[in-house]
Amino acid sequence: QVRLVESGGGLVQPGGSLRLSCTASGRIINIYVMGWYRQAPGKQRELVAEMTSGGIINSQDSVKGRFTIFRENDKKTVVLQMNRLKPEDTAVYYCHARDPGVGLDDWGQGTQVTVSS
Repeated sequence: QVRLVESGGGLVQPGGSLRLSCTASGRIINIYVMGWYRQAPGKQRELVAEMTSGGIINSQDSVKGRFTIFRENDKKTVVLQMNRLKPEDTAVYYCHARDPGVGLDDWGQGTQVTVSS
């Protein structure tokens, strides 16, 4: 099992920026994919962006050009830099790690992001 510890989030005005960070700990050699999902009230959880250990990025169209994802700390940390935030970005953001090769599919506890004036 892997423990995912998230940090960042909070309240920001429209057009502002926030950075989310998630670090994995436990019996880790390599995690194939780490990324971020979000869930707004009354909506399903959706992918924001994810990155493979090889550097391949998958993200939803609504965040392209505004959000940047990268991995550091020997690829055990995934960072989501969110710029030009919009009210519709308001949601609980969840860190996710998966590696089908070792049966890994874990979630962080979630962190609230609120974009409001």
